[in-house]
Amino acid sequence: MFKGNIVSAILAVSENNVIGSDGDLPWRLSNDLKWFKKNTLNKPMIMGRKTFQSLPGILPNRTHIILTRDPSFQGEGNPVATTMEQALEIAAKDANEKSVSEIMIIGGGEIYKLFADQIDRYYLTRVHTELDGDTFFGPLAEASWRETFQEVHRTSERDDFPHTFRILERKTE
Repeated sequence: MFKGNIVSAILAVSENNVIGSDGDLPWRLSNDLKWFKKNTLNKPMIMGRKTFQSLPGILPNRTHIILTRDPSFQGEGNPVATTMEQALEIAAKDANEKSVSEIMIIGGGEIYKLFADQIDRYYLTRVHTELDGDTFFGPLAEASWRETFQEVHRTSERDDFPHTFRILERKTE
């Protein structure tokens, strides 16, 4: 936990731990986009530069905090941080100003690794397929996490693969 805020990560991951391919998601899941919006709305989101540049545009009603090693990077009016601590400070200030308790980590792969020890909660979409990709996640040490929510979805006209939404909370000693 960071200064009274819950640090959460949200991501979709295939059965073989793929989370991305060529800077994009390797699936079409309308349900997952709705799940992402529901769980990030009005919250500060920390993301890497590549994730920021892969977005279709600025997502409404969410603060985009871009973490990059490039100190000259311009975030199109969005805050830019060059360290994890700086990104968390910006996010905590934003969360407190908005009276929300949660800071969202939205990717990509290197950002999830960087924040792994800070994350209190995962909003995990398990995509029930194996795909080729170039960005991977995990696997999580399941013994360190307690599942508090699970919802199964089938393939549909707007969802390429069956998938399960899970919320995992870090176990405390």
